[in-house]
Amino acid sequence: MQKFFTVTLPLLASVTTNSATLPLFPPLSAPPPAPFTIIKEFETPTATKEVAPERPKEKRLICRGCNENENVVLKYFQGIGIKDKNALATIMGNIKQESTFVPNICEGGSITGYHNCYGGYGLIQWTSANRYYGLGNFARKYGGSPSSLNTQLRYLTNETQWKDIEDKMKTPGKSINRYMDYAYDWIAWGHHGCSYRICS
Repeated sequence: MQKFFTVTLPLLASVTTNSATLPLFPPLSAPPPAPFTIIKEFETPTATKEVAPERPKEKRLICRGCNENENVVLKYFQGIGIKDKNALATIMGNIKQESTFVPNICEGGSITGYHNCYGGYGLIQWTSANRYYGLGNFARKYGGSPSSLNTQLRYLTNETQWKDIEDKMKTPGKSINRYMDYAYDWIAWGHHGCSYRICS
């Protein structure tokens, strides 16, 4: 036993002494630098709002000195696409001659309801049975009053007689007399539109 310790201890001492000067593990070194890379910056989606291009303001003819009903009628016909001053003057002149823009006027001038009129009635004095009753049926179907201005305007522009001339009235650049020819087919009457205030 004693012999073993004698041999072993110097060996251990020697190993211990040497371990102070020699590293037990290979020296640690810093990791190699990462290669240079370009990282794309995170792109935040930009919120965009689509804006409609500004439309040019539409010119509308006005009727100076006209009453409320006249202005409603003039605006309505321009709204459905009639832009020519002569065409508008012709339409307005004929309606004025027929009813003075009073929707519940009966032939002869009495102001009455639709069901109490015996003769022409309304804006263009609907007289024939099919046109007169057509107004009442239209109002019932679409929930309006046959004596109201708006219902009569809608009915007027849905009648076959109007539809037959509508494109012609929408065609600009014609004379009053030409538009008067079209109006006669529509209303079977002719009142010269130039007597109306919007005529130049």
